[in-house]
Amino acid sequence: MQDWSEIVLLSKTFEQRMNKLAAASPSDVMGGGLIGIEKESLRVQPDGYLSARPHPESLGSALTNRFITTDFSEALLEFITPSFSSTWEALRFLCDIHQFSYDAMGDELLWATSMPCRVPEEREIPLAYYGESNVGRMKTIYRNGLGYRYGRTMQTIAGVHFNYSLPTTFWPIYKEMEQSRSAEDEFRSDAYLGLVRNFQRFGWLVLYLFGASPAICKSFGEGAGPDMESLNGETLYEPFGTSLRMSDLGYSNRTQARLDISLNNLNEYIGDLDKAMMTPEPLFQAIGLKEDGEYRQLSVNQLQIENEYYSPIRPKRVAFSGERPTAALTRGGIEYVEIRSLDINIFDPVGINQNVMRFMEAFLIYCLLKESPPFGKESKDETVQNHLATAKRGRDPAIGLLRNGKSVSLFDWAMEILRDVRSVAELIDQGDEKDVYVNAVEAQLQLVSDSELTPSARLLAELRGADTSFFEFALACAQGHKQYFADLVPLPVERQEEFAGEAADSIRRQREIEASDAIGLEEYLERWFALE
Repeated sequence: MQDWSEIVLLSKTFEQRMNKLAAASPSDVMGGGLIGIEKESLRVQPDGYLSARPHPESLGSALTNRFITTDFSEALLEFITPSFSSTWEALRFLCDIHQFSYDAMGDELLWATSMPCRVPEEREIPLAYYGESNVGRMKTIYRNGLGYRYGRTMQTIAGVHFNYSLPTTFWPIYKEMEQSRSAEDEFRSDAYLGLVRNFQRFGWLVLYLFGASPAICKSFGEGAGPDMESLNGETLYEPFGTSLRMSDLGYSNRTQARLDISLNNLNEYIGDLDKAMMTPEPLFQAIGLKEDGEYRQLSVNQLQIENEYYSPIRPKRVAFSGERPTAALTRGGIEYVEIRSLDINIFDPVGINQNVMRFMEAFLIYCLLKESPPFGKESKDETVQNHLATAKRGRDPAIGLLRNGKSVSLFDWAMEILRDVRSVAELIDQGDEKDVYVNAVEAQLQLVSDSELTPSARLLAELRGADTSFFEFALACAQGHKQYFADLVPLPVERQEEFAGEAADSIRRQREIEASDAIGLEEYLERWFALE
């Protein structure tokens, strides 16, 4: 293992950019970027089995509530924070959503890990229901299609999504620094795509540092048929695994691996997604579009909609009502990025903490400032192999990753990256005596120095130490988290009223949408797919 003094110097372009930003910019040029969190959690019965109850009415409409919705299943809650300029505000809001939701859920629990609880047979996993409007029915049909294509069990995997945009004041400074003559939207989109490519290159580090799914309940694993070791009678695991959620057991699947979605140019990215939505896929044609007049999926093409394409990171723009994601990108370019590779941390009651959020912010800025050459097939294949290797055996002391066709130690490469990310953290911390971003990076350095400190290693140590199964330990943690929120002081009146008011208003908005439908579902879908 190398120490700081032995690590390769900062790359030339990255170092030049950092020096210019430090010398020519306001001290807070890197501070104040917008952060938003989306956190998924399965609702489970007190005994730890998947809930069969409908979405609680006291949580409002899953179709229109801005803060609390569902993902694939009626039992898979998704909590959404607004965008905040500080990690504390985002974390506080997420904590408040949990507290409000627990109060509304009665005796049910929120499952404490990304990998599911004991799940029933495929067809018994309930699809999310969004009412009888055209848009609501479309959302359910889409999920039905996901179930046919990839299996309902796989869709019960949960995660944390980290949304981030650099501060608006950063862009004119950076554009002038780069001496770019491009239009503002084009410059920003190109820079964000560079970030996206680099996150693909270096995102294996996120799996190593924050992966928290090295083990699974056999009720999940037996359906997938993985070649894994048994930790005990109820638990399968990978001895050096970090994030089975992000492995070929979870969100990495062979069908989508064949898609070639460009990340080198925004128009190419949009064009490739549109092409995938129009290209028939034989495996999905075999499923069929309808059965007895009922939709099985939205289409038989490679993608039903853009969001079906799974990637650890997505370039995004807030869309208008009824606007497709690619249309929003065409309209105004990339506005922010969505990181989708964070596991739920079983050791945090809300699944994420401030240190992780601060590190992610610094890491994403590093990915933007670091040189980011266009992807060719070989370099893109390397990123996929590195992600899978880290997900399955990232803590193996002998693990090597591919860098430009050559094998390099994961741990040595991680130290190089952290050196650069630390310099970004120093710039963010300028003027703040507490050095909270530097401290967040230093905390991750400890995890590289000692892999036993990672969440994945800690989870396996807990299972072995208590001689318990993944299911039993996760259930005990879920019960503990419920008690944690029960012991907190009640929510402030204004926050309670905000969530309760949004729940009531969301039900009203759903009813208005349902009452306003003037065309049938067939025509609605035809019009939607005709949108550009």
